[in-house]
Amino acid sequence: MKIAVILSLLFAAFAGAARAEDGDDVRDASKSETETFNARMYAGAPGSKAYACFVRRYDAAHLARHPKQTVAAMKLLVSAEHDTEDGQLHTSFRLGFRYRHRSGDFDSSGSCHHTVFTRQGDEVRLGCGVDCEGGGIGVALSKDDKSAIVRIQSVRVWLHNKPDEDAERSLVAGQDDGVFRLDRAESSECAGLVTNRKELAALRHK
Repeated sequence: MKIAVILSLLFAAFAGAARAEDGDDVRDASKSETETFNARMYAGAPGSKAYACFVRRYDAAHLARHPKQTVAAMKLLVSAEHDTEDGQLHTSFRLGFRYRHRSGDFDSSGSCHHTVFTRQGDEVRLGCGVDCEGGGIGVALSKDDKSAIVRIQSVRVWLHNKPDEDAERSLVAGQDDGVFRLDRAESSECAGLVTNRKELAALRHK
């Protein structure tokens, strides 16, 4: 029974990540391509634990040019950790943001399962999903590795640090909310997305 539940959750997460790529013609990245992408993401081959933080606070001028954008600020933390049991690199994400016309901080989080290339070969993207059919995001890097390109179709969100599997809230792509370019920042900038004290201490020492 437990195995069936775990498998169903994994399937849902994969499905959520795939939705972030709907409409794109993609192929799975090879092992070497994935390793190259990870080295770019974490500014070097990830050790036992690695983090990449990206932040964007949209100014009044940007929001004026994009009147239909509902997001005013966004943070993304991508984490990678080597599992001592299976020897694999496990990747996860945490997303935090504020709406333009709604109070409160909102979060989302989940696992990242695969790296893909668009068929045109112009973008490599990490697919991340939220459990229980919570949608997902795609994460790419700019050519200079100084920014993350976050693509969203629909991803479940909740009030800061209050995950709720039954939450009906979702950040849904609109005319100006489908693609976000976030700038690379110090890991400490994303500390607010972490609740585990041990992990928070490790993040602040990066």
